[in-house]
Amino acid sequence: MIIMIDLTVDITPTGVILSSKFEQAPVHQMQQYYRHGVPDSCSEKWSALFDCFNLKTKRSSEVQEILEARERSKTHIWSFRSVDEASSHWKELFGHINDEE
Repeated sequence: MIIMIDLTVDITPTGVILSSKFEQAPVHQMQQYYRHGVPDSCSEKWSALFDCFNLKTKRSSEVQEILEARERSKTHIWSFRSVDEASSHWKELFGHINDEE
C-alpha cells in the first residue's frame, strides 16, 4: 500500500493562526450551532497551534519523522477489498435488485 504524505501543509504559527480565522467567523459558528446544537469551541485549532509551536522546537528531521508517523497512523477513509470481497459485498447490498426483476 502506498501512503501519500502531504508535507506542504502550512505548519507555521502564522499559517495556523490565519486558518483559524475562519473558525471564529459568525457564519462558521452558526453553521456549527445549526448542525450540532453548540458553537464550535475551536479546540482543534488551539491544539494545532500548540502542536505547531512544539514542532518548531524540533530539528527538521524529527519533524519529518513525526509528520510521517502521524500520516501512517490515520485510518484511511476507504475500506479496500479484494475482487471477491467486493463482489460479495455488492451482492449483499444490491443483490435483491436483480431478484425483483
